[in-house]
Amino acid sequence: MIILCIADKKPSKPIRQMIEECQPDMICTLGDLDYFILQDLEAVTNIPKLGVYGNHCSGNYFDDLGIIDMHCKTYTYNNMVFGGFEGSLKYKESRYAKMYTQEEAQLLLKDFPAVDVLLAHSPPYGINDERGSSSHEGFLALKEYVEKNKPRYLFHGHTYPTDEELITHYDKTEIIYVSGEKIVVL
Repeated sequence: MIILCIADKKPSKPIRQMIEECQPDMICTLGDLDYFILQDLEAVTNIPKLGVYGNHCSGNYFDDLGIIDMHCKTYTYNNMVFGGFEGSLKYKESRYAKMYTQEEAQLLLKDFPAVDVLLAHSPPYGINDERGSSSHEGFLALKEYVEKNKPRYLFHGHTYPTDEELITHYDKTEIIYVSGEKIVVL
């Protein structure tokens, strides 16, 4: 399965062109994007489009673009179960931002079922995050979820690990970091 993933910044090429080149089976958006960056997706109707909002998202463009909001939901495609968790660690007061305290995230993920692929805006705590940073620390609940449920893959954006710091595996889970666009073959 070929998945076109987009997160955090405008892709290097027009989305239409990337779709023509890679012929994806699915498109996943991982947050901190807006309607205008993703506008080409409105015309894509023949493949699933899944997404989670980031902490800088308005939270209101998925419907217009035909993207399935995956926050705390699951979706099965090609015998694989996808799930999602939006936002980042809460670091400021804002009624529009998608942010959660560590405790709120733990409650939301407490009974979330096991999935094969977890889409998240933020990474798990200690994995490609900036521990101690109020805005880029990962979620403890995501780390506990990965340890307990062992998804095959976890896709995330939000942070900016260097090549030397990049963690690509944790326990039995392959960690796929996305900034801009990435073509993932599962």
